[in-house]
Amino acid sequence: MASQSSPQSVHDFTVKDARGNDVDLSIYKGKVLLIVNVASQCGANGINFTELTQLYEKYKNQGFEILAFPCNQFGSQEPGNSEEIVEFACTRFKAEYPIFDKVEVNGNNAAPIYKFLKSSKGGLFGDNIKWNFSKFLVDKDGKVVERHAPTTSPLNIEYDVKKLLGIA
Repeated sequence: MASQSSPQSVHDFTVKDARGNDVDLSIYKGKVLLIVNVASQCGANGINFTELTQLYEKYKNQGFEILAFPCNQFGSQEPGNSEEIVEFACTRFKAEYPIFDKVEVNGNNAAPIYKFLKSSKGGLFGDNIKWNFSKFLVDKDGKVVERHAPTTSPLNIEYDVKKLLGIA
């Protein structure tokens, strides 16, 4: 087991799911991951949730997983509780991928997984997440290989997903 003080991969973390249960991310070993901070009331949610669902449907049976982390740090656009957030994503956008407990992605209270993601791949203007729907692409070994801005559409990442899955 890796020391929590120096995680080597995403697989070294345990996070809470939307029901408050612990999820050991090592269950995703061997899968390509797209980790996204989501927000139900963000103006960009329509295209992002729609395309995330399309990507997931296309590649979920080939070793691809999306991990969605609701966050209320940007314009208070995720004010609901976990039950409301899951209901919104699953009903309106048919999200079948895992939705986790609401987290902070920046600041002193940033979730450890997000501290790791940001330290692995800094952003263009520093490490902080700039807005909802920042995307981190993670390989089968749990290493962060790419970071995409909130403005990058999920379908624009499809080729990179296919490459990591070995089907490009």
